[in-house]
Amino acid sequence: MSAALRSRSRLGPERPTVWGLDALQLHERYWAARGVAVARQGGLDAVDTDAEQYLLVDSRAMVVFRLRELTGLLSWVEPDVLFVRIRSTCDSDYRELVAAGPGGDFVAFRREYDNVNLRMTRVALTRSREIAELWRTAPTLRHAWRMLRQRTRRDRREAVMVHGQMYDTTIDQEVDQFTKDLTRFWPVPGMVIPSVRKLAPQVWASVDAKVDADVRFAGPVWVGAGRSLKPGQSVLGPAVLWDAPGTRSPVPKVPVTEIEPLRQPSGQPTLPRQGVFQRSSKRIFDILFALCAMVLTGPVYPVVMLAIWLEDGRPFFFGHPRQTLGGRNFMCLKFRSMRKDAEKIRQRLERENQADGPQFFIKDDPRLTRVGRIIRKLNIDELPQFLNVLAGDMAVVGPRPSPNKENQCCPAWREARLSVRPGVTGLWQVNRTRTKGLDFQEWIRYDIEYVARMSWRLDVWIIWKTILVCLRAGG
Repeated sequence: MSAALRSRSRLGPERPTVWGLDALQLHERYWAARGVAVARQGGLDAVDTDAEQYLLVDSRAMVVFRLRELTGLLSWVEPDVLFVRIRSTCDSDYRELVAAGPGGDFVAFRREYDNVNLRMTRVALTRSREIAELWRTAPTLRHAWRMLRQRTRRDRREAVMVHGQMYDTTIDQEVDQFTKDLTRFWPVPGMVIPSVRKLAPQVWASVDAKVDADVRFAGPVWVGAGRSLKPGQSVLGPAVLWDAPGTRSPVPKVPVTEIEPLRQPSGQPTLPRQGVFQRSSKRIFDILFALCAMVLTGPVYPVVMLAIWLEDGRPFFFGHPRQTLGGRNFMCLKFRSMRKDAEKIRQRLERENQADGPQFFIKDDPRLTRVGRIIRKLNIDELPQFLNVLAGDMAVVGPRPSPNKENQCCPAWREARLSVRPGVTGLWQVNRTRTKGLDFQEWIRYDIEYVARMSWRLDVWIIWKTILVCLRAGG
């Protein structure tokens, strides 16, 4: 990761605070409200003696997950150590970073999908203060994990995977995201932070913050000490207004005794989740459909390959890097419909791009071969994508497969489309109007609509519409 992308962490002497607490302290208070003390590997302070349970975390990690899901296992099995693997609830292994220029100026937001270790991370829960203290004082993270296995018997250890969120304390963007997310995950912070008052549903402010009664709030908001909000102002959440400079005051330690029940924050937008049966049955259908399609279209392959070879030689296929479920890269296959030097020619044609979004489109693209124009008109060029379906990179129906560059646009659209496998066909392909200036907006609309409405009935309807479109093109 380049230095321009990796931000300097503000969790140092000048780290920002809200209600006198920085992000690490808010993390500890959040878990203290649930009767859990955080033991951080390499931490300076001894672990709390009054805690019912201890959460053992990496020195650079902050985590949020539903403890309620583990209550039965902890109560009935009573393991000495419960290993918890946390899988991001976003279903996308990415990290959003700020790209800066040579002078440190903002350039753009970027998301990295590769080598993001904290997108799935491990923590542990224990009721033993001794184990928690040994974890804290371990010289390295490797020593800490080894100690857990050496100090406990195999039959006294359990492991589980849960959905949750994890944040890297060494990256400013993730620290900021943690505090914003906490406004939604933690509906009642006043239980363990005595210096705050509730102004409205999901709105909490420091007792010395000056907030006019006419200030309008939308969504969860935390207002820090020394802040002043005047009449007519509006604050859109989730948002954290940090303490004003020079107003940080020490916050008394709160014993880890109050346990606040975990509640799902209301109004939090989430993508629909498919059940195990729905995911499995869709995958089985994709495999069977792809096999049938390849058998039926098999005679077309040698004809197209011969035509490509006679006009422009090899290769017969073209593979372009696209992204599938969770942002993983794969090579999307097509029959080659363009000249071999098409990518070089594209650089000279950028000014003639007629698309209104990140994609590239020219009506009479000079890069197309004569065979390419025919197989595109007949929608034959995408037949090799059924090989991608068999490999598990694509589905028969889904959003259009796109490369990383296109997926950097429109966060809500990106998260929706990368939560499922891309499709050989989809709602956008059968519903697009090709209206000038609206094609990209329709692309976003139909991708998000498909993810929200995903069902067997919709998939069958899209397949039927695709067959009709292909028949009209052939006629």
